[in-house]
Amino acid sequence: MLAIYLIISVVLIGLDQWVKYLTVANIPLGETKDFIPGFLSFTYIRNTGAAWSLLEGKMCFFYIITSVVVLGILYVLIKTPPTSKWFGFGLSLVLAGAVGNFIDRLRLGFVVDMFQTDFMNFPIFNVADMSLVIGVICIFIYLVLDEKAAKDGKNGTN
Repeated sequence: MLAIYLIISVVLIGLDQWVKYLTVANIPLGETKDFIPGFLSFTYIRNTGAAWSLLEGKMCFFYIITSVVVLGILYVLIKTPPTSKWFGFGLSLVLAGAVGNFIDRLRLGFVVDMFQTDFMNFPIFNVADMSLVIGVICIFIYLVLDEKAAKDGKNGTN
């Protein structure tokens, strides 16, 4: 299963970097292109912070935190491979998201964001951000299922 989790991460990192490349190559900074009118558009922005531009410009902090997270996830995946698909899949998504944005920070000094929801006021985001959020949700589902299984006296590895 380790290989599958790592392949998922590599594919998502590649998809993230490809979408960012297309965004930078085709949309001028700050401009918006409609994709699904009234629902989703592409807007190229540069984010020097985290979600909602928190800790803007604190690159050293992001380098340290991301390195710790990536090394921690790789350690768990390699040394104690998850028996739960929810947990393993969640870790692979968090790994992909962390690495995808880390590549931007190292290479560009900012993260390229492009997806803008037109039906609600929400921060502009990218594929790596989606991977992080979905990965955390998967890990949360695993924790809930594992807790329920522990209460029921079962092995919560599904």
